Amino acid sequence: MQHGGAPRVGILYATAAAALFGLSTPAAKLLVGGVPPVLLASLLYLGSGLGLVTIHLLRRARRVAIAPMPTGKLPWLVGAIALGGVVAPVLLLTGLRTTPGSTASLLLNLEVVFTALLAWTLGRENADRRIVLGMVAIVVGSALLSWTGGGLGLSLGALAVAGACLCWAIDNNLTQALSSADPVFLAGTKGLVAGVVNLALALSLGMELPSPPVLGAALLVGFAGYGASLVCFILALRHIGTARTGAYFALAPFLGSAASFALLTEQPTLRSAAAAALMAVGVFFHVTEQHEHEHAHGGLTHSHRHVHDEHHRHVHAPEVSEIEPHTHEHTHEPLVHRHVHAPDIHHRHAH
Repeated sequence: MQHGGAPRVGILYATAAAALFGLSTPAAKLLVGGVPPVLLASLLYLGSGLGLVTIHLLRRARRVAIAPMPTGKLPWLVGAIALGGVVAPVLLLTGLRTTPGSTASLLLNLEVVFTALLAWTLGRENADRRIVLGMVAIVVGSALLSWTGGGLGLSLGALAVAGACLCWAIDNNLTQALSSADPVFLAGTKGLVAGVVNLALALSLGMELPSPPVLGAALLVGFAGYGASLVCFILALRHIGTARTGAYFALAPFLGSAASFALLTEQPTLRSAAAAALMAVGVFFHVTEQHEHEHAHGGLTHSHRHVHDEHHRHVHAPEVSEIEPHTHEHTHEPLVHRHVHAPDIHHRHAH
């Protein structure tokens, strides 16, 4: 794999994650429009968790090599599930009770901002001028797309929505620390726990499950829009880091709107065209980034799916398949070199 290959692959994964999640919105509206939001959210999470956990168990039964959780990182997984799958949805639903739709839509863009700020300040990800400008353009485009008129009232409800965004941002950064592990296991665990907790909340509020056809449709949409999307999101974290993945994922509302034009016969507007232009500028800045400097790799032992490139020069135990890509525990020897790179799992260094 060439040095520039990992960022390109990461961009594809992040865009796929945004597309799948964005498409889930009009699909859910088309298929299960009569289900209350709290119940719908629980079913979407549950569809994600059940589908991915089933795939994970089938892979284990076939003895497929699966990258384990990084040593000592179980608290990170617990924190990501608790904040992103449990606390954030409760804060969001609490805030939506008293917050105007226009305010809530704009505040939801804070997730991208919080994610980037945490990645840049605590995660040691680089933030050069092109990345910052690209981030601003994407966030402004997303905000413009979600604006529905009215004032921006910062009430306690609005603060709760902002708190939900902060929880999701912390979730994103915690998940990045786990991204070398098997993404199907991570996404399946998060989806299953979040689905069960949110379903219990919905049932406690007196909501009833929909008819079997609608229930099945909701689970399928959740599997694709939440489950497969999260798998791609985690793979993107592995290749391009948290801030850049979050920026590309902010394209989801636009991609969802584009799908609505086709699926729901909605008409594009001048505002959606302006948002698309801003997002295109942001993506251009990110795609054309060339971050290159001499950097040092310390010794590192971990396990993830990989091919043999300059960062992976190691011998194999007899039981390890030579077919690439493959997954096994391996050790990186200290190395100093220079090439174009992104803040992936091998490039978490100061600048």
